[in-house]
Amino acid sequence: MDCRQTDITRHLDLIPERLQQLRYLPRPLYGQERALPNQAISRPHRHPWVQFSYALTGVIEVRTAAGRFVAPPQQAVWVPAGVEHGVRCSPDAQIRSLYIDVQALPQRYEQCRVVAVDRLLRELIRAFSALPVLYDQQGEQGRLVQVLLDRLLAAPESGLILPWPSDTRLQVLCQQLQAQPAADWTLQTLAEQQGVSEKTLSRLFRRETGLTFRIWRQRLRIMSALPLLERQQRVTDVALACGYDSMSAFVAAFRELMGQTPGEFFRLPAEQIET
Repeated sequence: MDCRQTDITRHLDLIPERLQQLRYLPRPLYGQERALPNQAISRPHRHPWVQFSYALTGVIEVRTAAGRFVAPPQQAVWVPAGVEHGVRCSPDAQIRSLYIDVQALPQRYEQCRVVAVDRLLRELIRAFSALPVLYDQQGEQGRLVQVLLDRLLAAPESGLILPWPSDTRLQVLCQQLQAQPAADWTLQTLAEQQGVSEKTLSRLFRRETGLTFRIWRQRLRIMSALPLLERQQRVTDVALACGYDSMSAFVAAFRELMGQTPGEFFRLPAEQIET
């Protein structure tokens, strides 16, 4: 065994916090189940590899200075190399984070992306997680990895992104809204808290996030609902917890953003959908 392989073997029991201390990845694609236990790193960090964060169950949220990126099981978050980020997840989440050497990718992305995970991609991730860390790059295992890399790059964007402002005043306000998604504060009330006019705050929201206040808060509320729905809480209860007066209003907003009703998206049993 050469020095490089000895160094790699020494890292097979890594916990995620030590990933950034590696000088190189063991292979172009890294993230097998036995090498990396399911664990999220909430504190801001960065590393020289691309990260593809996917949850078999539960909901993942990746936070960067640019926004909040939320992925239920049918989706994943693509984090470019060098981007500072923190990862949070629901208590029951089973994470499969993949780390990719940038040299193994024919194209690069500068911003985080939320992408859809179809059945084929999900099964490829499952199959890869069972491979040895030092998989055979020239044989069948290497071919599986190449197909997986191709499918990762082909995954379409899903749009579950909450742009985050850089303005300090607006950051405080957005953190307040995120902590209490059911609160019915109007834009005028929030403007008074910040000591500005409603018109000024409206312009600031659009300039900093690219969205109107109404659309931004609606997206926040739907994203806040995802972990609750994934745990199969009743849709009516989730609607009320996220600031909607009725289940029908919540379902309409959910369909507008997600393209499906909550029941279709999570395949909820009938008793979770009843009012």
